[in-house]
Amino acid sequence: MHIVVQVALPVPLPHLFNYLAPSNTPVPVAGARARVSFRNRKMIGIAVKILKTKDLPSKNLKQIEHMIDDQSLFSPTLWQILHWSAQYYHFPLGIILNHALPLLLRQGKTLQEKLHSRWIINKAGLEFKISSLQNAPKQQQALAALRSQPIYSRELKEKKISTTILEILRSKGLCDLSTYESQITDWHTFFLVKDKNLKLNNEQEHAVQAMINNNHHYVAWLLAGTTGSGKTEVYLNMLENVLSHGKQALVLVPEINLTPQTIARFRERFNIPIDVLHSSLNHSKRLAVWLRARSGESAIIIGTRSALFTPLARPGVIIIDEEHDNSYKQQDGWRYQARDLAVLRAYKENIPIIMGSATPALETLYNVRQGKYQQLNLTQRAGNAKIIHQQLVDLKGQQLQYGLTSILLRKIRKHLNDDNQVLLFLNRRGFSPIFICHDCGWLAKCQGCERYYTLHQHYRQLRCHYCNNHRQLPDKCLNCTSVNLISIGVGTEQLEQQLTKLFPDVPVSRIDRDTTGKKGALEKYLSNINRGGKHILIGTQMLAKGHHFPDVTLVGLLDIDGALFSTNFRAAEHFAQLYTQVAGRAGRANKDGEVLLQTYHPKHPLLTTLLSNDYFNFAEQTLLERKLLQLPPWTNHALFRAEDLNNEKVVEFLIQLRKLLDKHPLKDQSTWLMGPVPSLTQKRNGYWRWQLLLQHPSRKYLHQLLSNLLPLIKTIHSAQRIRWTLDIDPIEN
Repeated sequence: MHIVVQVALPVPLPHLFNYLAPSNTPVPVAGARARVSFRNRKMIGIAVKILKTKDLPSKNLKQIEHMIDDQSLFSPTLWQILHWSAQYYHFPLGIILNHALPLLLRQGKTLQEKLHSRWIINKAGLEFKISSLQNAPKQQQALAALRSQPIYSRELKEKKISTTILEILRSKGLCDLSTYESQITDWHTFFLVKDKNLKLNNEQEHAVQAMINNNHHYVAWLLAGTTGSGKTEVYLNMLENVLSHGKQALVLVPEINLTPQTIARFRERFNIPIDVLHSSLNHSKRLAVWLRARSGESAIIIGTRSALFTPLARPGVIIIDEEHDNSYKQQDGWRYQARDLAVLRAYKENIPIIMGSATPALETLYNVRQGKYQQLNLTQRAGNAKIIHQQLVDLKGQQLQYGLTSILLRKIRKHLNDDNQVLLFLNRRGFSPIFICHDCGWLAKCQGCERYYTLHQHYRQLRCHYCNNHRQLPDKCLNCTSVNLISIGVGTEQLEQQLTKLFPDVPVSRIDRDTTGKKGALEKYLSNINRGGKHILIGTQMLAKGHHFPDVTLVGLLDIDGALFSTNFRAAEHFAQLYTQVAGRAGRANKDGEVLLQTYHPKHPLLTTLLSNDYFNFAEQTLLERKLLQLPPWTNHALFRAEDLNNEKVVEFLIQLRKLLDKHPLKDQSTWLMGPVPSLTQKRNGYWRWQLLLQHPSRKYLHQLLSNLLPLIKTIHSAQRIRWTLDIDPIEN
């Protein structure tokens, strides 16, 4: 009898690979890692199926060199979700399983449960008079902390208590020390920090009670509220209930930049182990967080998209903040939608999931209509927040000063004179988007993308915002050698420079990817802003994502007209979300808020709809339009993208792919094809990019067609040389 192990490897091939189990070792288990040889390379794969057979499928089967684990690294729920994902996204299982593990585990690091230390107060310590330690303040502090709850080794730095002090108390017989492999989840008896929560309004109270009454089984909640309506306070109340039962919470945020303020809010309320997962953590720390979550030591795990795959010992709730945000959709490799997979995970775990947003995705609102999600509304701005006044400023005929109208400048001065803060939104990094020769008209252009370079004056560089290529700023024209080079247009860097001159006594903070790249930079900016007092904030859409600025009373939106004329059918939805989120930064405390939007198209229907109605009226109208046009979410999309250095070859590949589709027996009258057509960014880093779109009203039928089509692509002569990908439920052209 032979034992054959089917192994999933992190290679772009859709099938499993057969290996013989190692000799004289226990039978491998599915979900464990295996070190194997594959095409003369050593690789780490995941055992998927274990087969016992008399006859070998091949005489040349290689043997697994070593089974690294004796147990599965995946919980049964995550195992199911990852297998389902391989089928739904038509993507190799080996890469998906690999993606769900920390890098060090992918590289074969042995999984060892770390021994932890825990100091616990004993009877003598409870009866001891702390006042007798008045000459040893550090011992006093440590003993007082022990009386409120046990102290774990990982908390020492945070609590500013040293091991030496605890050992002194132990030598005095005032506390005991124990070690353990897996955290005993007794933090739930000590987790409250604040006895006095913020008073909830009626809508918040209704939402909390509805969630708590259904917190022991799966329900998908949409917490839909205007900006500043207090969604975070609802999250905190729901978390309080879940944590009191000793269960863990997974909280997803769209951007790494939102995690510091989220952590601060949670730590202010709860005295529990909170861990953070994001791309800036080094690999050792990511593995440590993964292990703590898996053992139950962490109570709350906060992270960006990939944190979804964190194992939990006792899952209790999943929260997705700003659920509409496009950052939840992976845009390369395995192109999964984290929001959708989070809902699936909650369903499989039989726990509630809360999706919060002031501007829910149309897909989410569609699912509410279909009865799949339950919607809870927060229409009142929390606390004493005022309703904001919105105004369109027609740019036609206006004299602009660095992109600012005289109307906006007067408003800025007024709000600053009242010791308030002003936020200016300009979704363009850099100093200027155009760098041109004034004599011959030469334009600085990235040859790899055929897009104009953006001038970054501080770095004396021209940068391509599409492929990240950059070059030093030339001293003379590359065409005619003239030194008369000028820049056209305004970016955040130039706006900051000019506003600093216009308002020399006012702090100006520019918040974009260029200024917040260093660790701790964003926290420093936010700390300075939250001290209060007059301040000018300049930023890109990074500023629109969930930040709370209580002293901002004026928001100005500059140069947004490009978003009104995009060829992407989702552009109106994305702009409506962006506008609503940016505008919602104003008047969040008990101060009046104003929003000014500068535009050359004040009568554009999208703008008039947004300003005369709210986002939900816009969404209702847009859903109806999409139904009439048979666009998602009423239909389903799959997008083939292809790219090559040779423009003709990439087009020919997609033409051949379309021919396969046109004559495929599963293609019916409801199957709609568009393309090949150029991608929105037709050339990037030297590669020409084209695409072919499939649409069908039945998701099941569309996936049947794709499952039958994909094996046939290898019959296209150029398929092995062209880069091509399949994007299920795409959100970008």
